[in-house]
Amino acid sequence: MIRLCDILFSFFGLLFLSPLFLIVALWIVIDNPGPVFYRQQRVGKDGKDFGLLKFRSMRVGADKMSLITIGDRDPRVTRAGYYIRKYKLDELPQLWNVLVGDMSLVGPRPEVRRYVDLYTDEQRQVLSVRPGITDHASIEYIDENRLLAQSADPDKTYIEQIMPAKIALNMKWINHQTIGEYFTIIFLTLTKIIR
Repeated sequence: MIRLCDILFSFFGLLFLSPLFLIVALWIVIDNPGPVFYRQQRVGKDGKDFGLLKFRSMRVGADKMSLITIGDRDPRVTRAGYYIRKYKLDELPQLWNVLVGDMSLVGPRPEVRRYVDLYTDEQRQVLSVRPGITDHASIEYIDENRLLAQSADPDKTYIEQIMPAKIALNMKWINHQTIGEYFTIIFLTLTKIIR
């Protein structure tokens, strides 16, 4: 049932949001010439890599400097990218990832291989489900970039504090994958973004 909802919502989401996609694409290109989309290798269900799709919010080649974005002070983020990230518009292309089956609307956010390699055996349980666009951890850590910006060592803060806390929150979904919880998480996410 959840997979059917994913297919329907992602298909109609891509269809109805296509005018917004065009506006965001033009905004990105006008603000900072280069590709509209950014594809990054992430680790999905059963530890398999896939290409996660986003609207590009950083300067071309910025990911070679660091994997972590450190809020407002990150000089790699473009002017348009600041707002695209703030309102989570950069995540919209992941509806394609949902449609093709790499992701679900709801599930643990997929990590890059570098961080997955640091998981304990218990933490690797997050790889037993399809990764998602949103979940309890995404809602709780919606301002993660701002938290990292306040750290003297953002990478260390992410690895030692934020990542374990997010994985603990991921377990809520892993242990309670119901259609009711699915819609609850989607509703809470939309409410948080609007606020």
